[in-house]
Amino acid sequence: MERIKEITNKLVKSREWPEFGAGDTITVTVKIKEGAKERLQSFQGVVLQRRGSGATETFTIRKISSGIGVERIFPINMPNIDSITVNKRGSVRRARIFYLRELTGKSARIKERRTASKA
Repeated sequence: MERIKEITNKLVKSREWPEFGAGDTITVTVKIKEGAKERLQSFQGVVLQRRGSGATETFTIRKISSGIGVERIFPINMPNIDSITVNKRGSVRRARIFYLRELTGKSARIKERRTASKA
């Protein structure tokens, strides 16, 4: 089993992304090909979970669009991902925050994690 993981990790081209986890608000810019044209589409939302490791790692993002919750699962090594930017660091106590699905309005807000700034 370990041998299979080693081979897949060698074959899949991994890229460096900023460090993010559950509760963080991030923007993922994805390349979309429509016919001969290619365009960029942004998906901004809260990270619900990071799952897996190595070549098979994925993360789930949730956003509210026109009052409807939209979730999207991205493989971390997806070649169509153009960029990932961390907009806000969230302070949550769990690695998977699925309870956010039932919350609406102000109760669905996540506290911002404070980081020490360099003076």
